Amino acid sequence: MERLVPAVAAVVCAVAAVVWARATVGRRRVAGRLTAEIADPDLWRLAWAEYRRDFQSAVGALGSGTVLVLVWLLDVPPLLRLVSGVLAVPSLLTIVRRRNLAEVARIAASRSELDQRAREVLTQEELAPLQWPARLAPSELPAFPGLEIGRAYQPGSGALAGDFYDVFRIDGDRVAAVIGDVTGHGIEPSITALQAKYLLRAFLLQYRDPGQALENLNAQMSVIERGDEFLSLVVLVFDNEAETLRYASAGHPAAFVWHGREVRPLGATGPLLMLDPTAPYHSREISWDVDDVAVLYTDGLSEARRGDALFGEDGVAGMIRRDPTAAPDVLTKVLVEAARDFAGGPIDDDVAVLVLRRV
Repeated sequence: MERLVPAVAAVVCAVAAVVWARATVGRRRVAGRLTAEIADPDLWRLAWAEYRRDFQSAVGALGSGTVLVLVWLLDVPPLLRLVSGVLAVPSLLTIVRRRNLAEVARIAASRSELDQRAREVLTQEELAPLQWPARLAPSELPAFPGLEIGRAYQPGSGALAGDFYDVFRIDGDRVAAVIGDVTGHGIEPSITALQAKYLLRAFLLQYRDPGQALENLNAQMSVIERGDEFLSLVVLVFDNEAETLRYASAGHPAAFVWHGREVRPLGATGPLLMLDPTAPYHSREISWDVDDVAVLYTDGLSEARRGDALFGEDGVAGMIRRDPTAAPDVLTKVLVEAARDFAGGPIDDDVAVLVLRRV
């Protein structure tokens, strides 16, 4: 009987050692994967701590089993053989607790996965305000032969705005420049602005007349109920081969062209978009000569305030007259700085400016 006790106890320790050794291998694999894939030091430390715990349990069971085998083999007093069975108790308890520990580990892994997903969602929400402006008003524009382009864009409050601009080639001879403004601030006007920007691209590629393109854009954008959202927009189509500039404006602040040594306003040729789905829009055409300059902007520039006074369209036109030969990127900065100086500080509203010169 006294020889049977250490033998049985040694078997219990051997089973415990195998169980914890297998667990150790799994923990090592999980800890290595988390370290490589997840940028969270707390999860790393937790995974490696669980690995060390299982490793220590395996070593402890193996050590106890080794001692029990020696007790069984060697000539030791019978009482010591009987008492030696106590060495198997910790290993037996770890086997019993193993199921509970596995359940805890499963819950912890599930919680870690949920935490990781939550962090990814929060990261996407943090990045979204930075990615929207890149779509609405890209910091880099393609190069177009015969055109120099300057641009400026600054959201007034927060990173999301309803102002946007676009410059793209329609065909071999024609390039379109667009600037627009959706009422309001935040994500919803930004979504509307993005929809309008790319829908207008499609319509300008389909129709040669920008007024017809605006009519189709207005019909499409008016289909969905958007509450109090409205959209002002101006589109210029430059044809260097024909030396013409054809434009249409949906209730947008007057764009300006420096032509024939004078500044000319390009007024609205139709109402705001999304007011009346059947509203008509017309286009007009003027000459477009070498060294002519076109300036497009949103109302955040012209409505910069000093008390009750506005920088206004006259302020924009006056800054263009001061130095119409300035490089487009310089002129954009001059316009924004002049409006900021007029307001005596940062401009609260969204501001977008495009300046294009024929070369």
